[in-house]
Amino acid sequence: MTDSQSNYRTRLIAGLDEIPAAHWDGLLPPAGAPPFVRHAFLSALERTGCVGPGTGWTPCHLTLWDGATLVGAVPMYRKTHSWGEYVFDWAWADAYERNGLRYFPKLLSAVPFTPVGGPRLLSRDPVVRQALAGAVLAQARSARVSSLHVLFPPPDEALLLAEAGFMMRQGVQFHWRNAGYRHFDDFLAALAQPKRKKIRAERRKVAEQGVTVRRIAGSAIEAADWAFFYRCYESTYAAHGSTPYLTPGFFVELGRTLPQALVLVLAERDGVPVASSLLMRDETTLYGRYWGAVESIACLHFECAYYQAIEFAIESDIQTIEGGAQGEHKMARGFLPVTTRSAHWLREPAFADAVERFLAREGSMISAYLDELNERSPLGSTRPD
Repeated sequence: MTDSQSNYRTRLIAGLDEIPAAHWDGLLPPAGAPPFVRHAFLSALERTGCVGPGTGWTPCHLTLWDGATLVGAVPMYRKTHSWGEYVFDWAWADAYERNGLRYFPKLLSAVPFTPVGGPRLLSRDPVVRQALAGAVLAQARSARVSSLHVLFPPPDEALLLAEAGFMMRQGVQFHWRNAGYRHFDDFLAALAQPKRKKIRAERRKVAEQGVTVRRIAGSAIEAADWAFFYRCYESTYAAHGSTPYLTPGFFVELGRTLPQALVLVLAERDGVPVASSLLMRDETTLYGRYWGAVESIACLHFECAYYQAIEFAIESDIQTIEGGAQGEHKMARGFLPVTTRSAHWLREPAFADAVERFLAREGSMISAYLDELNERSPLGSTRPD
């Protein structure tokens, strides 16, 4: 730290119950902060056993203090695996093991199980954010870990992390942007004719199968709704031969402590629920999170996960929808490619050099991939059908 930052004191905390919610949330931007870095979300993960003993995610949040005042924080975890991160370093871990070195444990600054961008250097003071970039790297250097990874920081924080000594990595997600649409048909009119024809056909097919869809916001989500949603959530993991990261209690806890951020999409046929998806929101952005169904119904995934989200964003004057990881198929639904970022530090110099060379090659490939995707933009003329 510089002389102007030398009075700051760092302390690792083993859980957010050590920090009052108002103090933690007071570090976030006054408007537009994603719900995933709020005290309610991160502490719900801890209280309901999604992270902590036996999970491979050990909370060790870095906090920065000016005397007795909390001035900054970095949500951080000590990891013994790489599951639930969405920025893949399995090949790095394998290379370590093949050379007789231990890759785990490592340190990770991210929101568990959540590939969403947002602040990681939590402070409203730019000087403190710069101090946090140096402090978190100093913590990694002093700890018995192989590496430190900061996932999905915003561009300004990525720059601070690069200046502190991190290597930068790029990725791609697909986001929807609100161009001032007045209603869903207004959005459709902005798409190329084949795309809007396909979307209309998909929505019509859902209706023809006798399915109706409604949205339930915030505290109106009842216990029975959460129970059904969790059945759907479990079914998605079961279809891929895996088990859920999140517990039923986690969603109930969110409904209690963060209702303003929640929108549940519920699909029903003959009054019986058949599918659901959960959206989360802040003032400017809607986040598509979890989807599942208890029976197979054609095109229902697109309706619940994308079209209901777009309608809600337009009605609520929300500017962006982040649809999560992966998915070129989202482009056909009006989502466009955007660059994501992550920052990485590796202790072993030889491996750091090799990874830096790999990231340079990967970055060139990502740039070419983005160029190719942008040439396939779903946006087109506004000719009538």
